[in-house]
Amino acid sequence: MSLLRFDDVAIHLGGREILSPTSFAVQPGEFVCIIGPSGCGKTTLLRAAAGFVAPSAGAVLRHGEPVAGPSREVAFVFQDYGRALLPWRTVEGNISLALEAAGVPPAERRARIARVLDTVGLAQHAAKFPVQLSGGMQQRVQIARCLAQQPELMMMDEPFGALDAMTRESLQDELSRLVRDSGLTVLFVTHDLEEAIYLGDRVIALRANPTPANPSLAAMIEVPIPRPREQLSAKEHPDFLRLRRELYRFLEYE
Repeated sequence: MSLLRFDDVAIHLGGREILSPTSFAVQPGEFVCIIGPSGCGKTTLLRAAAGFVAPSAGAVLRHGEPVAGPSREVAFVFQDYGRALLPWRTVEGNISLALEAAGVPPAERRARIARVLDTVGLAQHAAKFPVQLSGGMQQRVQIARCLAQQPELMMMDEPFGALDAMTRESLQDELSRLVRDSGLTVLFVTHDLEEAIYLGDRVIALRANPTPANPSLAAMIEVPIPRPREQLSAKEHPDFLRLRRELYRFLEYE
């Protein structure tokens, strides 16, 4: 059974069709990237998958059951890491939020927090406040907080979009390692074609202003580049170059 499935999911907001009936499935352990122009419904689709938005038609299913609302089995990483963290709490305190919400006993929190901080390379920064961290480190804290939930599915809404190129590539590699080591399933929204191909097992392209003749789902493409991937060699791989051209053709006229 698929971990997550979209069955003819359509979403209307403000009298406008944001997403026309769309169907696809996400398998356990799969890393699926969603790309498309602004206004095509990428974030709305992600929020529907997380249970934040109800479909206007169709259904989102997790393990075959309708998604009726947010779940502790699903973690959500937002693009705006600055607003996602509480400035009056330390790194350790921000990560503790997820454990407090889940009712984890205080005696268990410290060890779990220490594990996830070590996982994301922030073990030496537990007592710092967000303002004392770089943007990349703040985003690591948000990812660590999600990992502390021990979710089976992680939703990521352009999490590296506001970071500089070097930090972005570093976090892409770190995320790939985390997903590989943990077996997490990831649904990842991005505007960046290269990021989608580099991270994804599969890339789903959406188009804006869907019509019956041109529905929201423009393309669904497997990424055959072997893992683990490395920034330079992966981006020089013939399949990487081919997929970048192919996806660009889908999006350049949208």
